Amino acid sequence: MNSNYLSILGGLAFLSIVSCKSDQKEVVAQVESVPGINIEFMDTKVKPNSDFFRYVNGKWLDHNEIPSDKTRWGSFDELREKTNQDALSILKAAVSTDKDLKKTEIVPGSDQDKAVKLYQTIMDTVVRNQQGITPLKPYLAKIDDIKSIDDLENYLIDMESKGGSGFLGFYVGAHPKDSNKNVGYLGGGNLGLPDRDYYVKDDENSKEIRTKYVAYITKMLQYLGASETAATAEAQQILDFETRMAQSKMDKVERRDARKRYNPRSIADLQKMVPAINWKTYFKGIGVKSIDTVIVSEIKYFDALQAILEDNNVADWKAYLRWNTFNDAAELLSTNLEKASWEFYSKALRGAKAQKPLNERALSTVNNTVGEALGKLYVENYFPPEAKAKAERMIKNVILAFKNRISNVSWMTEETKQKAIEKLLALKVKIAYPDQWKNYDELEIDGPKENGSYMQNIVNVRAWNHKKIIEDLSKPVDKSKWGMAPQIVNAYFNPRYNEIVFPAAILQPPFYNFTADDAVNYGGIGAVIGHEISHCFDDSGARYDKNGNLNNWWTDEDLKQFEALGKNLADQYSAIEVLPDVHINGAFTLGENIGDLGGVNAAYDALQMDLEANGRPEAIDGFTPEQRFFMSWATVWRTKMRDDALKTRIKTDPHSPGMNRAVQPLLNIDSFYTAFDIKDGDAMYIEPENRVKIW
Repeated sequence: MNSNYLSILGGLAFLSIVSCKSDQKEVVAQVESVPGINIEFMDTKVKPNSDFFRYVNGKWLDHNEIPSDKTRWGSFDELREKTNQDALSILKAAVSTDKDLKKTEIVPGSDQDKAVKLYQTIMDTVVRNQQGITPLKPYLAKIDDIKSIDDLENYLIDMESKGGSGFLGFYVGAHPKDSNKNVGYLGGGNLGLPDRDYYVKDDENSKEIRTKYVAYITKMLQYLGASETAATAEAQQILDFETRMAQSKMDKVERRDARKRYNPRSIADLQKMVPAINWKTYFKGIGVKSIDTVIVSEIKYFDALQAILEDNNVADWKAYLRWNTFNDAAELLSTNLEKASWEFYSKALRGAKAQKPLNERALSTVNNTVGEALGKLYVENYFPPEAKAKAERMIKNVILAFKNRISNVSWMTEETKQKAIEKLLALKVKIAYPDQWKNYDELEIDGPKENGSYMQNIVNVRAWNHKKIIEDLSKPVDKSKWGMAPQIVNAYFNPRYNEIVFPAAILQPPFYNFTADDAVNYGGIGAVIGHEISHCFDDSGARYDKNGNLNNWWTDEDLKQFEALGKNLADQYSAIEVLPDVHINGAFTLGENIGDLGGVNAAYDALQMDLEANGRPEAIDGFTPEQRFFMSWATVWRTKMRDDALKTRIKTDPHSPGMNRAVQPLLNIDSFYTAFDIKDGDAMYIEPENRVKIW
């Protein structure tokens, strides 16, 4: 981690889109047709005590190939593919000229109209290819005009509302120490490679990627008119400059520590730190009328930025800015530039064999810009109300189970337990879709008929977002906002809001099937719910209190015990070799691994509470509820991944690979051993004293 035809009805001036709405009985029937556990995907020739992942998923692994336009394939990807097709059916209907299709009317200028127009400009490759780099030329001209630090400062100001300059970025969010108050943040500059390690490490993979990156820059700069010789020299210049920037940035483990990112500075102190920039002029220029303090996320970076600016090497600045601007815009321009970007970022870095279809790429952009506009239609057409009601009951049960687990942990004092329970019970839950949909009234999106372009529409979105965040600076935090559209297959925990969020799209099989038995649902969405709850108490989330403030609510001894348990889990994962000489980074993935372990434990307990209250069912397909619970978890995380994608994931993604998530948490849970009669000497066996128990 992620990321478009109009048919006007004559004088009525309505945008007509085909109604994709199914009868609710049909939606329910579709869900009922999906089995809770598909035993045809199992490989029962393998014993669960020797290879549980293959036992549950073996035949699926044998009979499924990674699609050429994907770098991995698994349950998440299958569900995302289904959901994308559902969402695309809405957009396709909106642009259809088929007179026989049933229509529904949407008023021009509405939020849904804007989503469709954005989709259209992305899909209009004829115009995009005719324009080539023309939409980018005004920005390149601004860079060419930079001759001094004053010119650079004006450029930084001008570009902030258009997505940022590359050197730094300003944004607004909840104050770490007062989550009801908005505050300004300054973030470090952009890098062309996805992680600092690629610049500073000397392992063979990092060196290989740097070589490919220089080749990519060289190729791209020739689209701007540079000769191959000049482009090659400038590409090396850019790599050297970005390496200097990268060396001053925190590594991925350091970035996980919110305390290290919390560096409040008065504007006067900021001026002393980076005197090369007139910060009062900068903030006034980007529209901030009043600001006395800003939180600097990376102190060392801004120290390095001052040195970079003091050097007054204008040629280096311009080479970096030109590349950052072009590289950022490549996917928004002609199809050959979009493909060139894909060839490096997806093919070279992750091993993809083919580009995703254009309509799926367009959908990703819509989801990540005006996602709620499309999401409202998605919910109306594809989300049965029964799914939300049952999921809400499950969440309450998992929260109760987590409360019981906190009460019973042996390593925590009563004082800290009480505060942990207070935080848990203060947890806010958002499920399916917002109570109040986002308003896009002030956003201007032009479709092909208005001569709109993909790039200009994205610039408009960025300007609209910038205006919104500047307005937010003078307002209290609005905690009703969602960070994901309903049609996104994912879930998240927001520590500053102390909330867990489950968009509608994840409430589908195999994660959730409201017609399936409880064991399957608790092993799927129940454990995902537990995972997000566990983020309240992982190595990062545990630093925030019940109000979402960065505040130590632990006793010194309890915190010491918690960190020691976390280290044990990190060490366990760091020992996993996913490819020859490629190991999971246990410290980097610790938060997600704590989330998985705590989530499965809490969901298992919630299932037991449910069975006790409602009675124990007979075995299904010969499997007990406990067995089906663990099998469901392993089904959720069945995954195949290309080697290059796996290498990139290990360096850049805080989640362990799916094939490891399917099994590793279970090896620390005693009830898993009981369910499948796993004993000493079995491949799935870890000695009891080495099993990590946190929550």
